[in-house]
Amino acid sequence: MPNGKLPKRYNAVVMPLILSLLMTSVVSAISILRAQGPTATALAMWPTAWALSWAIAFPVLLVVLPVVRRLTAAIVET
Repeated sequence: MPNGKLPKRYNAVVMPLILSLLMTSVVSAISILRAQGPTATALAMWPTAWALSWAIAFPVLLVVLPVVRRLTAAIVET
């Protein structure tokens, strides 16, 4: 790692990791705020809701991302 970057082979894990972190944080925040409103309780509940949704989303992304890539390649011209 002379340039501070991970080798290319880690792309298949790092990309879904970042995607799942970002998407689950947004979706869980929206869900909590919609259900509870912008309250201190909602803010306190969000980290737990986010952690649970991320724990499910990351492995799911690892499984479905190859399928999504093939479907996209079938639909979009390269």
